[in-house]
Amino acid sequence: MTKIIPFKAVRPAPAFAGLVASRSYEDYSEEELRAQLEFNPYSFLHIINPGYKFQHEIGGEKRFGMVKNRYLEFKEEHTFIQDEQPCYYIYNIKSRDASCCGIIAATSVEDYENEVIRRHEDTIAHREELFKEYLKVVGFNTEPVLLTYPDNQVINDLLEERMKSRPEYEFATYNKEIHSLWLIDDPENIAKIKAEFGAMEKLYIADGHHRSASSWLLAKESRENNPNHTGEEAYNFFMSYLISESNLRIFEFSRLIKDLNGHSKEEFLILLDEWFRIENRGFEVYKPSKKHHFNMYLGGEFYSLYLRKTNYKFTDSLSELDSYILFEKILKPILGIEDLRYDKRIAYIHGRNDLIELKTRVDSGEFEVGFGMLPAGIEEIKQIADENLTMPPKSTYIEPKLRSGLTIYEF
Repeated sequence: MTKIIPFKAVRPAPAFAGLVASRSYEDYSEEELRAQLEFNPYSFLHIINPGYKFQHEIGGEKRFGMVKNRYLEFKEEHTFIQDEQPCYYIYNIKSRDASCCGIIAATSVEDYENEVIRRHEDTIAHREELFKEYLKVVGFNTEPVLLTYPDNQVINDLLEERMKSRPEYEFATYNKEIHSLWLIDDPENIAKIKAEFGAMEKLYIADGHHRSASSWLLAKESRENNPNHTGEEAYNFFMSYLISESNLRIFEFSRLIKDLNGHSKEEFLILLDEWFRIENRGFEVYKPSKKHHFNMYLGGEFYSLYLRKTNYKFTDSLSELDSYILFEKILKPILGIEDLRYDKRIAYIHGRNDLIELKTRVDSGEFEVGFGMLPAGIEEIKQIADENLTMPPKSTYIEPKLRSGLTIYEF
């Protein structure tokens, strides 16, 4: 059984919602970031980049304290308001080619601890600890963890009915998305949502593994410092965006490698032949149509690589994952890429961008070879999580990508 609860969100006053909401900090170029900070005084970026006010780069715990100060200023100036009653929040994102709708709620760290909330990625201990310290100082969540659940008709009908009314917020963004938010504050619908999720055996993290882990660390520390804790304190929950599996959009990451690890092109192709049937596609822009098929761009030509299944043995769900096969049979043994996170010889292009970018970056001489594959499916991800296995880094690029600052969970 899963536990999600409504909460009293701190959120922008309706007049400011479109100005406050921001993309993830890392998603902005330096020029875009400067423009937002210079010309939009309401942007949430002022909170997470507090040193801009003093034209000074600030890091560490001093920055954490200043983030909290900027946040309090937004509240004092009534840019932010807080709901008086606990609510669930329906958040809908409509782009040119898709629409995604889900529920923002507070999710139980106990469910995370007991693996009711399942994970499929490794986390890095020092990043968990750093973000835990950040949460402890600022006292709020601003970016929901993206969780997914099996399609549920009761929840779908409830959301559809509520969305017939006028939204609390509705605004457009420069990338031609429409963002809308509705409150669910009536006891009957709150009880219905809580019961439907309570009947689910598991939820799965789609995006936000470090945020989940850090929230769990904070709750663990807070409990140790509070011997009279009840389990219902706000720090025992973290903010999540729950969407049905059919709303999730999963893309692949292509891999770009700077060199052939000392091999000539001919030697490299011979080494690949042990595990793959290779076809030269010439100038044809080839993209795989099946699992265990890969595309490769090398020396101005595209190749298709078909895994030789008579040689390769599938032992578990991870061994069937294309990003794992690519790492185990090409990147590590032939090209010498041991660390997919930090090796400076490898770079990634998410599947939102097409193969022309891969070709362009190889043709420029910046990289020697590029590889692509089909994206993983939701069932693959769930199976890997259920077997307590972890996918290689950069195995999935998952949408929707949420705006920061629309709902804030205080603890």
